[in-house]
Amino acid sequence: MSDILIRAAARGDEEALSAVGKASFLEAFAGILDGGDIIAHCEKQHAAAVYRDWLADGDMRIWLAEVNPGRAPIGYLVLAPATLPIAEPRADDLEIKRIYLLHRFHGQRVGKRLMDAAVADARSRGVGRVLLGVYAENHDALAFYQRCGFRQIGSRTFRVGDTDYADTILALELTAAA
Repeated sequence: MSDILIRAAARGDEEALSAVGKASFLEAFAGILDGGDIIAHCEKQHAAAVYRDWLADGDMRIWLAEVNPGRAPIGYLVLAPATLPIAEPRADDLEIKRIYLLHRFHGQRVGKRLMDAAVADARSRGVGRVLLGVYAENHDALAFYQRCGFRQIGSRTFRVGDTDYADTILALELTAAA
């Protein structure tokens, strides 16, 4: 097991976040989604400028996972105000916009540690619920979220490149999970 540090991301981390975002998205969806759609999605959604803007936004929180030796970035989680299309949104909902981890580091509880950091932050802000959207066919991710206490509350269409895919919307009730 590697020595892995979880820390709050800061300005200057945008290139690391972009690299992990692109690598992990390609790793997760190559052979599942259209290759051209993956590349187009990564170039737009995982550009360093996207992360630079998020790091400057006071409403967003990002945690970065790094491995030692060398402190190479291997994963991250983005927590933001919720924008998911659900039937009954709450004013205090937060959304996990992204949680990515290089496959080689799965099974080392890094994802759980990232999730724990986000949930602790949400609780400290008095938030009652955390939401997320996940590709409906990503069974490993769905199982992980279920183990973390998330339950399905809806669905949406998610565009990757030029193609729409079905996503499942999940919620973690923090008041019930406390």
